[in-house]
Amino acid sequence: MTGCSAGPVTGSGERVVVAGVAIDPLTENQVVQHVVRALAAGRGGHIVTPNVDICRQVAGSARLARLLAEAELVLADGMPLVWAARIQRRPLPERVTGADLIWSLSKAAARHGHPIYLLGGPPGIAEQAAGQLTALHPRLKVAGVDAPPYGFERSEEGLARVREALVAVKPELVFVGLGFPKQEQVIANLRGDLPGAWFLGCGSAIAFAAGATARAPEWMQETGLEWLFRLVGEPGRLARRYLLDDLPFAARMLVRAALARR
Repeated sequence: MTGCSAGPVTGSGERVVVAGVAIDPLTENQVVQHVVRALAAGRGGHIVTPNVDICRQVAGSARLARLLAEAELVLADGMPLVWAARIQRRPLPERVTGADLIWSLSKAAARHGHPIYLLGGPPGIAEQAAGQLTALHPRLKVAGVDAPPYGFERSEEGLARVREALVAVKPELVFVGLGFPKQEQVIANLRGDLPGAWFLGCGSAIAFAAGATARAPEWMQETGLEWLFRLVGEPGRLARRYLLDDLPFAARMLVRAALARR
């Protein structure tokens, strides 16, 4: 598998390749500044935040690798990626998550007058998230929210309805919380209709922002144990993914990083 083919963001330094994925060495604040500058210049883009599970999926699929290659910003959402980069002596400045960016980008959007759009989650969750975001940032403009039915992306009619609703209100920041790789596939289909907008594939961030799903305590996030918090909360859904798929992949990734350093 090849890494992302797009070049690094100006001023960010050379991308750091971890588990075959080329990652931009940016802080969260630098990401926000870049997006604000790009919006002011009329340039849109796509932000992907790969974690261990996404890297594992990408490692076995050229099609998924291309989805990451098409993104303007690729950021490390996972402490094991940060650790692997550090072991390789090509450190990333910090972990940057979609769950954090939905807040920091909304803060910047409120300050600069950029309307946002929330796409994803069960019925009512995007509205709740919008309410929480505007409660914190009263000047924030929410252009719209949408919770399309399961499987909408598999039909031309379903995708067309989502596209029409989105284009009608012309947001400048679109938070797409549909999970990987669905959210990246949907973004790839939609971004051509709004070339001046930024799209963030943010997974569970909309549910976190709404307060519908609890996020791990900060100490667990910083020590790489957020996965354990989520596993305890949803063992039936996450046990196989985390214990049988992601943990062995993360261990191999760290061993390869150590060997590459030697």
